[in-house]
Amino acid sequence: MKKVFLLLASFALLAITFNACVTVRGQGTYSGSSNDYDRNLTAGKVQKEIHKGMSGAEVTEILGSPNIVTADENGYETWVYDKIATEASYSKSNDALFLFIYGQSNTSSNYTVTQKTLTVVIKLKDNKVDSFAYHSSKF
Repeated sequence: MKKVFLLLASFALLAITFNACVTVRGQGTYSGSSNDYDRNLTAGKVQKEIHKGMSGAEVTEILGSPNIVTADENGYETWVYDKIATEASYSKSNDALFLFIYGQSNTSSNYTVTQKTLTVVIKLKDNKVDSFAYHSSKF
């Protein structure tokens, strides 16, 4: 009788021991460009480092080359920086409970995609920053 009780107690202990929970998470980021300037172009960088009166060369040193350059008849040049980034995140959870011969397993997963945009418009007059504006969004 003692041996049967010890055997059942051992199985109960094994059942508790094999209660497992595993979580696997992965995250990836895709940006349409591999350019270092594009990855470092943020609204905070524009706020902190771009100011009225700086030269066009200083702007390109900080932000890189603009995506679009236009000029008007009044001598103003407009530089547009346009950045779009997509971030994808995936997580998966597996829960398992094993009691003697009976087993139960639950799986759940979550996949999210976030897109961010940043548009910076800089107006230059005589190769000096006259004004600048930016718009950032996340959805």
